[in-house]
Amino acid sequence: MSSKKVVITGAPGTGKTSIIYGLEDKGFDCYHEIIRDMTSKAKEDGGDTEFVSNPLVFVDDALQFNKDLLYGRAAHFKQSLDSEAPISFFDRGMPDVLAYMDFFGQDYGAEFINAVHDHKYDTIYIAPPWKEIYISDNERLETFDEAQKIHDALIQTYTRFGYEPIIVPKTPIAERIAFILETLNTT
Repeated sequence: MSSKKVVITGAPGTGKTSIIYGLEDKGFDCYHEIIRDMTSKAKEDGGDTEFVSNPLVFVDDALQFNKDLLYGRAAHFKQSLDSEAPISFFDRGMPDVLAYMDFFGQDYGAEFINAVHDHKYDTIYIAPPWKEIYISDNERLETFDEAQKIHDALIQTYTRFGYEPIIVPKTPIAERIAFILETLNTT
């Protein structure tokens, strides 16, 4: 059985991961973001403590880092194909990789584009930048201004691949989850 595939995405610090945890607490099938662990490991391996917004400065091979990220998200997608749950939620989707690569001015070839085309999601929700809740940390390296530009890159990338992203309102987590569930007609 194949479940409906729903992406919760957004720039850093928009509350998307809190939404995913809230959905998971309600018993939904959720696939968690993998970039935080990858960024943390890359920083440890690189030994660089200077503040920079691009996690790729911590890795020897930026293209391979992005491939690993793409493959990790593809693995989540493939796992969801066997799910018996009616809906699978993803903390970020495969197009996010391309959006970030565009934002950081990195080239990517057909392998990336084909992977995005080959893994179609049903619905995309984007949590918009929200200054009042934005906090940077050891793995969230972007400034709020950069987060706003990443939001724009996400919208452009998802639209380019034929999606019509739904903007999640800036409300408490429970209300954001209710909005998502209502618009998916699952309440």
